Amino acid sequence: MYFYELHEGDDDLFSDLLLAREEEMDPELFFETVQSIRRRVQDSFEQDTLIEAIADILGREHGFIVVSDDRLSAAVNVSRLDDDNFLAELESGDGSLADPEADGDEMDDGYVSILADFQEGVRRPN
Repeated sequence: MYFYELHEGDDDLFSDLLLAREEEMDPELFFETVQSIRRRVQDSFEQDTLIEAIADILGREHGFIVVSDDRLSAAVNVSRLDDDNFLAELESGDGSLADPEADGDEMDDGYVSILADFQEGVRRPN
């Protein structure tokens, strides 16, 4: 299994997606393929992000699998403290419990992550 990553955004806000593929694709060919798809969809995609639109097409046309939370079979919280180790309940992006029978072919439109980088010593407004 070979893994690839798509990034989108700037210094303040970004998102990324992991993709997997059974057959290796040369990095330059992967870049060219992504660029070709980007040009096709950049003005007309319906997903929340451009990389989701690109990932959908990579999955349909080029055999990639989007590695996303909706594909998780299990999640385990791990800690040095015994009481803090547990099997976590999986949730779908809309906050409901995930359907273990779902096939995971559709990307979940209900979940968006935001990375916040807080600077030490800077006070947040009340």
